[in-house]
Amino acid sequence: MAENYTGKAIGVFELDNLVACFVAADVATKTADVKIQGIERNRLKSGACVKLRGSVSEVKAAMEAALKAAEPIAKIVSHTVIASPSADTETAITMTIKK
Repeated sequence: MAENYTGKAIGVFELDNLVACFVAADVATKTADVKIQGIERNRLKSGACVKLRGSVSEVKAAMEAALKAAEPIAKIVSHTVIASPSADTETAITMTIKK
């Protein structure tokens, strides 16, 4: 069943370790009211990218907790919060999840 994320903020983080991504995603969802929209494994390396959705404040709290949990066990490659993704950004995010 597809979730409707229209109007929701998105938090994205990439780590160099797939297991650490699962640990960080678990911490994020236990810390704040967010949903995991997707976890995409990097096919060329051992890392992955996690996409979280929710209100801006919830996504920020989840991201902070996730990155803090990941720090001792993985390298944080990149991270960002997009408060109000444009329609084009939503399309791109959906495309990367369904690949």
